[in-house]
Amino acid sequence: MNNLKVFLNGIIKENPTFVLLLGMCPTLGTTSSAINGMSMGLATTFVLVCSNVVISLLRNLIPDKVHIPAYIVVIASFVTALQMLMQAFLPELYATLGLFIPLIVVNCIILGRAEAFAAKNRPVPSLFDGLGMGFGFTIALTLLGALRELLGTGSIFGLTILPASTNMLVFVLAPGAFITLGFLIALFNLVKK
Repeated sequence: MNNLKVFLNGIIKENPTFVLLLGMCPTLGTTSSAINGMSMGLATTFVLVCSNVVISLLRNLIPDKVHIPAYIVVIASFVTALQMLMQAFLPELYATLGLFIPLIVVNCIILGRAEAFAAKNRPVPSLFDGLGMGFGFTIALTLLGALRELLGTGSIFGLTILPASTNMLVFVLAPGAFITLGFLIALFNLVKK
């Protein structure tokens, strides 16, 4: 199996956000700004890569009857480590993302990749699958956050681009997340064709 193909699969063909429509809770809840979207995407990528590799290494040792609980324990361990690292070294970012960090444990992207890919493949392809899916998710969240931030506050990553008179508050609020995501999915499908 070609590792580059596995990696690119998560970014384009099976993008978790724009194609599979997975992980909508953090997608809509954390993308009020580009930095929040990128941070949530990178946090999810870390857990996805680490859990994919460990689950791949343990795939022949985990009995079929308990594979889902075993996957959850592996994923929860990495989320707990991530949460403690963020609280210690990035307290402001951790406070901003708040509840969405522990919710990574039940993110269907991570559990889905554990079940669909890591449990059936060797560690190196599983690493590339995690990287591809994670980067695809990060790109989607960063793009969504950047567009919402630009339209809502006139800035991207805190840098002012548009004058305050053009700001549309709705894009920083929940309805703006749905509207922007809908347009991005349509654009992604159009470009993909």
